[in-house]
Amino acid sequence: MKRIALGVLLIVVMIGSTSFAVLSQDGRQEAGIGEMCGGIAGIQCESGLMCLYDGNYPDASGTCVAEVVPGSKNSGSAITIAQAPLIQPTDFHYLGAFRLPAGGERPNTFEYGGGAMTFNPAGDPGGAADGYSGSLFITGHDRMPYGEVPDGDRVAEVTIPAPLIADSVGALNRAAYLQPLTDVAAGFFTGLDEIPRVGLAYLDRPETGPLLHITWGQHFQPDDPAPSQAWFSPNLAQANMQGSWFVAPEYPYSVNDYLFEIPADWADTYLGGRYLATGRYRDGGWSGMGPALFAYRPWIDTQGTPAPDGAVLDSVMLLHYADSALTTVIEHNMTGYQHPDEWAGGAWLTTADGRAAVLFVGTKSVGDKYWYGWANPTGADQPCVETELIGQFDLCRFANGTPCPPDDLLGCPNHNDYRGWWSTGFAAQIILYNPDDLAQVAQGQLASDQPQPYTSLDIDAYLYHNPDNVDIDMLGTGDLRRNRIGDAAYDRANQRLYVLELFADGAQPVVHVWQIE
Repeated sequence: MKRIALGVLLIVVMIGSTSFAVLSQDGRQEAGIGEMCGGIAGIQCESGLMCLYDGNYPDASGTCVAEVVPGSKNSGSAITIAQAPLIQPTDFHYLGAFRLPAGGERPNTFEYGGGAMTFNPAGDPGGAADGYSGSLFITGHDRMPYGEVPDGDRVAEVTIPAPLIADSVGALNRAAYLQPLTDVAAGFFTGLDEIPRVGLAYLDRPETGPLLHITWGQHFQPDDPAPSQAWFSPNLAQANMQGSWFVAPEYPYSVNDYLFEIPADWADTYLGGRYLATGRYRDGGWSGMGPALFAYRPWIDTQGTPAPDGAVLDSVMLLHYADSALTTVIEHNMTGYQHPDEWAGGAWLTTADGRAAVLFVGTKSVGDKYWYGWANPTGADQPCVETELIGQFDLCRFANGTPCPPDDLLGCPNHNDYRGWWSTGFAAQIILYNPDDLAQVAQGQLASDQPQPYTSLDIDAYLYHNPDNVDIDMLGTGDLRRNRIGDAAYDRANQRLYVLELFADGAQPVVHVWQIE
């Protein structure tokens, strides 16, 4: 498994603000906040702004951000960052859960699916009778390599039945298909079949009309950089996928899993009209030691013309911690970070009264120790490392990031074949970030590794925890249970959060629902 720097020639299309650069008194172009600067034309930023370049090479381009004086957070800022009130854990009111449609044979099933989900406010207009209008687009069974399931990760649209609080999954209401599982990505993202990572975001913009945006990666990214973004029609029978494009290809493990809408007013203010947030967390810190997030927009004009195929879309980094490939120390990381963490979904929450939060949800490693290897059959509190890798990196660490003693590096007999990152404990968690912190990153006033979650919410008490014991060698059991959570989606108008719990209904996920009060 080789990790290399970007080494191919890529088409670059810089997509900045929808407004136009102005001319200075001497006739030279001047760009506003969030607009492209530099480049072959040598575009300068307006007074009070500085060009944040995307590289150190001839004719490099970048984005105009607030000018920052060293030692001062806001000195010279052209934009005053609003201090919005924050959503708190006490604002989450659990409503219950519902089942997905019963599946058939793979790939026409939600079994081993649930990697991507997004809310469609225009879906199922008749569903308002039960109080739950709108619909959800969700991916089914993953693709698998070597021709086993080459057409997986199909997308379906389903209704939203009234959620119920019930002890048994069988007592829950079941969603119905509005559009069946459809292979919308046929011919796209070829070769990305080994443990795919997929995200979806419904976005209805005046420039483009309603579209489904998609991001796609896999567990081990290919040596030659692969494009990660595309879009397609919500009419799945005529999906007509467009793209595909790159976002920050120098960070191949940081951009291609969760995908969600950025509120338009925030994106216009701080991001020059980049309305989509894409990111990924890859275990082991390959994506950075915490969730990553980048803002982008894949159309190039007010008519919604898609960027050319293969383009590198101009993006703004909002969150990115230190990459474990660049440091052997747990540093410049998310507070409480551990290598087995799993952040599988995200959403940008807002409320009618002006509160906000950027949410990530997943399965957090919370153990006293964590390690790379296998679950130890003698007990959850005992590491079982891959001894052949001793000396290549720190295989076992305490929760505070310090290496384990030699006694923990002996391996163990009779383990199963599911190697990976394990921990003495996992928990299903929601973490919340302050959007103001991300605004400061976008404006060049904070480094991308400085924002931290301001609170967290443990949601294990609401989950069913694999009641049918599906693939327990792979998933683990009890405190060692991994992969508890899939993607999330948000109904902004009704302030409802939808979260997928994996392997809750046999091998299918169920959807849990919270009201943001």
